[in-house]
Amino acid sequence: MERSFKDIYQFSKIVKDLRNARKLTQGQVAEAIGITYQSYQAYELGIALPTLENFVKLADFFEVSLDYMLGRKEY
Repeated sequence: MERSFKDIYQFSKIVKDLRNARKLTQGQVAEAIGITYQSYQAYELGIALPTLENFVKLADFFEVSLDYMLGRKEY
């Protein structure tokens, strides 16, 4: 199944919503998963996607599945 451009950028909204729900700053999330603030900010802006390793770190940090972070299913 081909994914649309819109589907890819759904990730940025999901990761931002997860962060905001926990009342965390972008810097706090970046530090927790061991990346720079600028890298994390690029994820939320939809201009970069994380490496697979960082994708897993984000899912673990937010305690959600990778499928959820891709917008494929609920928690």
